[in-house]
Amino acid sequence: MKFAAAIALAFTSSVSAQSVVNEVTISTDAAIQVATAALAACRQDGQKVTVSVVDHAGREKIRLRDDGASPHSEVHAFRKAYTALTYKMNSADYGKRAGESRAIGPQLLPNITTAAGGVPIRSGDRVIGAVGVSGTPGSGGGGEHDAKCAEAGIQKVKF
Repeated sequence: MKFAAAIALAFTSSVSAQSVVNEVTISTDAAIQVATAALAACRQDGQKVTVSVVDHAGREKIRLRDDGASPHSEVHAFRKAYTALTYKMNSADYGKRAGESRAIGPQLLPNITTAAGGVPIRSGDRVIGAVGVSGTPGSGGGGEHDAKCAEAGIQKVKF
């Protein structure tokens, strides 16, 4: 009986120790700075885009849609950020990997895209969020240009 009580007490202690988890994530202030800098970088090149920044759990922290940006760019910017966060790699790299794979399942998941323009935001070795930019037409560099704007936004903030 004492043995069973000791095991129950040990199990209860280990369960209660796991009841609270602290996770590192991008702050709202940093998300605003990243988004603003990414938008400014695209504007310098005359591109009208939408920028989306997500936190460590894929929740959108901020979305900036420039005047004149295409309506679809809002959803696409989020999907680019979400993909970069989920796979912890640039959405373009995920797109290349998906293109080489015969498995189509992951591409059918909600909010996943193979388009360039999503970049993970790292603090040390942790991915704490991601930024997605969408709206640069192919003639302006397309997703590759979007990714450059995303990188420029990240570079403006120290993580």
